[in-house]
Amino acid sequence: MTTWVFLRGLTREARHWGDFPNRFRAAFNGEAVEMEILTPDLPGNGRLHALSSPLSVAEMMESCRKQLRDQGKAPPYHLLALSLGGMVAVAWALRYPEECSAAVLMSTSLRPYSPFFDRLRPRGWPALFRLIPARGLARERVILQLTSARAAELQTVLPNWVAYARECPVSRIGALRQLVAAARFKVQEKPLVPLLFLAGAGDRMVHPDCSRRLARAWNADFSLHPDAGHDLPLDAGDWVAQTVQNWLKPG
Repeated sequence: MTTWVFLRGLTREARHWGDFPNRFRAAFNGEAVEMEILTPDLPGNGRLHALSSPLSVAEMMESCRKQLRDQGKAPPYHLLALSLGGMVAVAWALRYPEECSAAVLMSTSLRPYSPFFDRLRPRGWPALFRLIPARGLARERVILQLTSARAAELQTVLPNWVAYARECPVSRIGALRQLVAAARFKVQEKPLVPLLFLAGAGDRMVHPDCSRRLARAWNADFSLHPDAGHDLPLDAGDWVAQTVQNWLKPG
């Protein structure tokens, strides 16, 4: 049994994976190894929305580990993580390498490898400012436009996103605390686990060079989608799944 742990990013929750877990599993259907996919939430998001969001990525990581332990899900795990979730995965692989068989890091960035204006691209700032007063459908539409290069085609996700926000609201303070945790997180050493970096050339939030620089610095594998946005599983889920499947093939 191969156990995958999927980690979402800023203010998002497990349900925002949509149908990607099923599409990911389908890419491995021809293989004999069984797969389990676990989707813990970061504190302050989703099922844990009533909790305070930690001000450190390390605390977020420890929360995820505890959730899995409480479910009786033992390591080692394969990690697949997006954006802030990628930072959580890096912290996990650094602190507990024996628990991580491999890590796939999507649309992520880390200090000190990239400058601030690449980690949060100026072209995305107007949308971020529009999020401050926005509520309900207006807010989720801005998030879709910011994170997807296919926003016009993917409007159908918005009713579900609005429902998630209504059922499990993320507070403004919680979102700010997650931003602070991401800004504070800094690493100098390379995790001693196999790493694959993925990015989309159409990412409006995080410059794809952030992933490219990390892959180069850590001698890791890197693949770029030619037009997908920040939310790679949403924009190019089949490509992500196939790229990971090919990466894990022996030889």
